[in-house]
Amino acid sequence: MTELLERLGGAPTDRGLIITAAHLGQSHAANVAIAKCLGSGAVTSTEMMVPCAWARDAAARFADMPIGVSLTLNAEFDNYRWGPITQAPSLLDGDGGFPRTSADSWEHSDLEEVQRECRAQIERASQWGCDLTHLSTYTNTLLMRPEFFGAYLDLALEMRLPMRLGSAAEERRAGFPFRRLASEAGVLAPDYCVHITSDTVRKQLEEVLENLDVGVTEIVIAPALDTPELRAMDPGWLYRVEQYLLVGHDHWLPNTIKHTQTQLFSYTDLRDIQRSS
Repeated sequence: MTELLERLGGAPTDRGLIITAAHLGQSHAANVAIAKCLGSGAVTSTEMMVPCAWARDAAARFADMPIGVSLTLNAEFDNYRWGPITQAPSLLDGDGGFPRTSADSWEHSDLEEVQRECRAQIERASQWGCDLTHLSTYTNTLLMRPEFFGAYLDLALEMRLPMRLGSAAEERRAGFPFRRLASEAGVLAPDYCVHITSDTVRKQLEEVLENLDVGVTEIVIAPALDTPELRAMDPGWLYRVEQYLLVGHDHWLPNTIKHTQTQLFSYTDLRDIQRSS
């Protein structure tokens, strides 16, 4: 049994699952799709990209609902740009948005500006009335470098929120023990994390669900409606639409979860037990 599973009241052989719909606020297509997926009974959490153009719509659409903040320092699309909500020159690239890659952010970003921008994103979501549940890091920029992770962990401690951490393979690539550091600080995170990125969405989900380890696994999806906006914006639009159709309209996922006797959790559960410690 993992420590997190024990604190959630699980049995030694239980397999817990959080399914998070990410990229809320990035587009209208994402907002509508995530609303539908949350009503499906399988998706248990979502998270907002505060600097994006449709974040205010998302906050209004999900007023008083539990929402995480996807701390955003990158804007990878060529045709759709977003940037910092603070005065942060080091967080901009040459065309006025966030850098397209994490490597650019690591090379040019001032850490004080990173911390100020991320705090402002959290505070804006709170001011919009969101019931904040957790922090995550868009494109893993805050996860894979020790100095950036320090800012990420400090904010989780300050806001008393759990956080998303990467897989064991990502921890090895990062070269420092971010899971141990978070645990020693008293910040909770799911034991495992899987991002669904394949074009064969159902097959990838089947493989993940068939091979869940004891503990709590988070599956991260990014559903979106099939719209001209999405197709023009995101080169990976097809797999996002497939995720929406499978999770938002098909009963296969909740039926499979029920059949495998997997216990569903949310980041609200993690937040509440972290704050009760």
